[in-house]
Amino acid sequence: MDVLSSEFIYGIGDVFNVMSYIGFLEYMSTELFDKNRKIHYFQDNASYHKSSEVWQWFKENRNWIEVYNLPPYCPELNAAEHLWKYTRKEATQNKLFENEEEIQETLTDVFEKIQKNPKSISGYMAHFL
Repeated sequence: MDVLSSEFIYGIGDVFNVMSYIGFLEYMSTELFDKNRKIHYFQDNASYHKSSEVWQWFKENRNWIEVYNLPPYCPELNAAEHLWKYTRKEATQNKLFENEEEIQETLTDVFEKIQKNPKSISGYMAHFL
């Protein structure tokens, strides 16, 4: 997530593990890579973020991306948590979903709306500026 523009990249998958995270990093790198700009990437303490394979990926790509680990148990420092707060308020709070497809469609809809109008979450990102 770019906290200045409130733009973000997301993916939906069946499993979150080392390989899916590296796949996300690869996808993200193609979307964000700019030869004139280094990316400062913050990640939480999910177990797959700490694997040797993930750290090897960061090492191999350190010329354009620098990774920072957030302290444990500090969701207030994680911009993605603020995005989830908005998402719950706008799309999932107090709603019963009939199946996995319905919740994925709902999440995709809210994320696409945010991407079309990033200013809709700028108040949630102001804390980080």
